[in-house]
Amino acid sequence: MLYYEAHDNPLEEFNNRIISEFSKTLEMFALNKTESQLFVTLFLHDAPMTLDEMKDELGKSKTSMSTATRTLLDFNLIERVWRKGVRKDLYLAKRDMYYQFMKAYVKSWLEALDRQVNSLESIRTELDQITDNGEDIYHHKITEAINFHHSLEEVFLNIEDMHDNSYHRPSKK
Repeated sequence: MLYYEAHDNPLEEFNNRIISEFSKTLEMFALNKTESQLFVTLFLHDAPMTLDEMKDELGKSKTSMSTATRTLLDFNLIERVWRKGVRKDLYLAKRDMYYQFMKAYVKSWLEALDRQVNSLESIRTELDQITDNGEDIYHHKITEAINFHHSLEEVFLNIEDMHDNSYHRPSKK
């Protein structure tokens, strides 16, 4: 017996499996489980949805849908759309998914690296004030850590440049 033959509504079961598996990939891009599942749901739904529809579809609270929606809007992965006669906010997944995820992911890494470098440099400055000319092992190690972060930053800046220069958005017709 095939997997889908054991369920009353095989298409709904396939939909649930797609949401479950695809959302695992999206969780690697720093989205939590609810945010990932919501994005996949909007992506598969292929039509704008209200918070109430999202809540019903995923079986989660309206508050958690609202919070996840804000995060997805911040990452520019979904957009708020307007439809005549509909008073509630509607949301739709953006179609250029690869571009949006890569842009958000690289931006998130660069921001995190910047914060870490600033913190490490602040620690090094404090350390320099209590040691002689930075000759101590901690100064050497913290400088090594800062250089490591700068190397990572270069990698992500190269990815960002390569991605921005090679990606051609589909033309609107």
